[in-house]
Amino acid sequence: MIVVVDERSLVTSGYSAWFAREGITTTGFTPDDFGDWVATVQKNDIMAVEAFLIGECVNRSQFPQKIRERCSAPVIAVNETQSLEHTLELFQAGVDDVVRKPMHVREILARINAIRRRYGSGDAGTQVGPIRVFSDGRDPQVNGLDFSLPRRERRILEYLIANRGRRLNKAQIFSAIYGIFDSDVEESVVESHISKLRKKLREQLGYDPIDSKRFLGYCINLD
Repeated sequence: MIVVVDERSLVTSGYSAWFAREGITTTGFTPDDFGDWVATVQKNDIMAVEAFLIGECVNRSQFPQKIRERCSAPVIAVNETQSLEHTLELFQAGVDDVVRKPMHVREILARINAIRRRYGSGDAGTQVGPIRVFSDGRDPQVNGLDFSLPRRERRILEYLIANRGRRLNKAQIFSAIYGIFDSDVEESVVESHISKLRKKLREQLGYDPIDSKRFLGYCINLD
């Protein structure tokens, strides 16, 4: 999930539509709402965020530090005008990258992946055992061969592998895949997606790599 902050609802809804075409869920905030949210959100929810996209808004140079106090997800600022001084101020404030409109959402995703690679968690693909996942919309690979999955199952697999070594509950997975404030989908749908994903992985690998414990959640175990 990507969090978008902009004072214009038309902009946040536009990003939501663009990212949705790439299979990425977004949650939009006004600057005031975001300031309150980032300071009080539960750790499980903010850890589901893959990146923050900060658009035009007052006092946005304050946001990178507030984000860093809670998580290490990439922070990208979006400028609508070219200004070297403004760009340098944003980098000084702690953003990881600055992009200028217009740009394609795939460019933003590529920049997010490049930032994550610098921190050892990005996309030339992430290989764990026989599975390699990507964060740019490509299907994963199993034993070097493409492994086609529906969008939601693919995102769950990517999220489990990105958090390997941690046990994730349904609420965390739901927030990562559907967005924190999506009330139109029940959390129980996660069980259905994971059940289908486990069956496909079992058929491909010969064993079930997803370990589940009641009340504790899921984790992925791969050699």
